[in-house]
Amino acid sequence: MSTAVDFSARLRGRERLLGYWVVCDNPVATERLAGLGYDYVCVDGQHGLIDYAGWLAGLTAIDAARGSAGIVRVPANDPAWIGRALDAGARGVIVPLVDTAEEAAAAVRACRYPPRGVRSYGPSRSNLRIGPSPAEANEQVACVVMIETADGLANVAEICAVEGLDAVYVGPSDLTLALGGRAPGDPAVADRLDAALKTVVGAAERAGIGCGMHCADGATAARRLGAGFTFATVSSDLHHLEEAAAAHLREARQGPA
Repeated sequence: MSTAVDFSARLRGRERLLGYWVVCDNPVATERLAGLGYDYVCVDGQHGLIDYAGWLAGLTAIDAARGSAGIVRVPANDPAWIGRALDAGARGVIVPLVDTAEEAAAAVRACRYPPRGVRSYGPSRSNLRIGPSPAEANEQVACVVMIETADGLANVAEICAVEGLDAVYVGPSDLTLALGGRAPGDPAVADRLDAALKTVVGAAERAGIGCGMHCADGATAARRLGAGFTFATVSSDLHHLEEAAAAHLREARQGPA
């Protein structure tokens, strides 16, 4: 099992990492998930059912499990949200809907203290495990931006080349819609999506940064890692809860074999 402390270094080093996604405000369950051996657990502050107090509780639970690194997908590319996630102890942020190199550079600056960035000093919880000096914190937190729009895809090479950016992360649902799909997973744009993914992987490899993707299941994650992605996230707690409950219900209704 990896340690949370080396997460950013491993991400920058393009090591293969596997993560899990949390959308429910359930710190006890999050702690159990963080103890399974995933390299990181992401608390979803954009589409998850979690407020800021939930981010804090989730990150604390992840740290308590002593294995996974706790990261946060923030609601927007906003220095206030990024700073709050890092102050709560996130070891990295995933920033959605980044379309240009300028926007990626703004996300990087929001993650770093001056003179490298614009992060305001006030590590309410994070200095218990990150830093504690600003220079150390700058090295120990990761900035990841999402490629999930037509503009982001068109500008991916320039985005990947931004100094200080640690990784890019594909949001396949939004990217599928951006490519003309009618819904996430639309087979009509599968070939276009595959071509787009190769473009993202190539741009990240040339820039020497990490390249990740959200995946529906472990088999898909393994396939993406085999295709050049350096990290992959598996599904979510809410999806798996529903999936497991439905499977047990089917078995119970079928009766004994």
